[in-house]
Amino acid sequence: MIDRYTTARMRDIWSPKHRWDLFLNVELAYLEALEEDGIAPAGQATRIRNTVRIDPDRIETLEATLRHDVIAFLAHVEEQAGDATRFLHYGLTSSDVLDTVTALQLKQAAGFVREEWSSLETALDDLAERNRKTPMVGRTHGMHAEATSFGLVALGWREAVCRCRARLDAATDDIAVGKLSGAVGNLAFGDPAREARVLERLGLRPEPVATQVVARDRHAAFFAAMAVAGGVLEHIATNIRHMQRTEVGEAQEPFGGGQRGSSAMPHKKNPILCENVCGQARLLRAYALAALEDISLWHERDISHSSVERMIGPDATATLEFATRRLAGVIRGLTVDSTRMAQNLGRSGGIIHSEGLLLSLVRAGMRRQDAYGLVQRCALKAVAGEGTFQGNLMADPDVRARLSEADIAHCFSVEEHLRWTEALFARRTPPEVR
Repeated sequence: MIDRYTTARMRDIWSPKHRWDLFLNVELAYLEALEEDGIAPAGQATRIRNTVRIDPDRIETLEATLRHDVIAFLAHVEEQAGDATRFLHYGLTSSDVLDTVTALQLKQAAGFVREEWSSLETALDDLAERNRKTPMVGRTHGMHAEATSFGLVALGWREAVCRCRARLDAATDDIAVGKLSGAVGNLAFGDPAREARVLERLGLRPEPVATQVVARDRHAAFFAAMAVAGGVLEHIATNIRHMQRTEVGEAQEPFGGGQRGSSAMPHKKNPILCENVCGQARLLRAYALAALEDISLWHERDISHSSVERMIGPDATATLEFATRRLAGVIRGLTVDSTRMAQNLGRSGGIIHSEGLLLSLVRAGMRRQDAYGLVQRCALKAVAGEGTFQGNLMADPDVRARLSEADIAHCFSVEEHLRWTEALFARRTPPEVR
């Protein structure tokens, strides 16, 4: 995590102070359950809660000697609360608390990501609505294909964001799992009812059959969902970057009044926000790969995953939150040049209507392949500078044997390509209920 790409609230979630406060909350929640079950003397958890003040620096000092972070934490609590800590960590192993705290941190971080994701979905919905009937050229392979509307393009982006929202929700639910089941997960010195009771109070569920750790396929799915979400952000950002190219000029990301685009060229307005989003998506994919490699652990547990998760947990959640917030700002402030879109739509001389001509000839009785060759001949002549596409069609005796001048003119209607726009908008994913 670096300050440049981390919000204050996300930084707080992954701060040492918050982490150790969560450790204390988990330990005390379990101690309270031990008191309820008559194993620990009543009032011990309250005494610790009223006495202990977490000092991350002191824990770090203890760890330098003890070489074990959880034992350092327990020693720090015992220094302050004394005999009240006798049943603290009773029947638990380090990973019980570590994994439960990790789940709590990931769940909290995912909540912040979710807020930004909802904001992006709303921004895209608004962009699509404003541009339902804004015609533009659709491109395949980077080349002019057929007419569409920018509203439909934005709606497609929005639908991808909705799918990511569902994946992130499912992955967050999957990761909301802890364990308080002991050294190899078999509750040898615990109780399944007590474990479930404590975890429910913490807002988690128990891992049904744990080892010493919560199964890491859960974490892998969570980081993979974030990587897919990053890929969708990159897709949107990449297309906006293309639209901002000088030769295209159909849209432009926000540019502040005092902003500078280049240290050398005063005229530059570069799509730096979208480029930044694309770079962050690369990181999210790398974090997902690391999480996938954490699935395979030796037997009931090793700690090869531990150092990885200390890095990718904060970094991935912070990166996705920041990138989503950044792209939502771009979408809200996007300048759409409908005039340039219309100009680009006509730039290829009407060849984008070739399919309509092909189908008209088929309906008029021609075999498809014969009609294809006929339309292609007229289109490619126009591309080579020999007349216009529509003029070539009008002058072609084989075409005119099948189609009238009015028939040909009708095929050059952009409205024909947009006639189902309302129907497509009607079947979009319903807006999120907030």
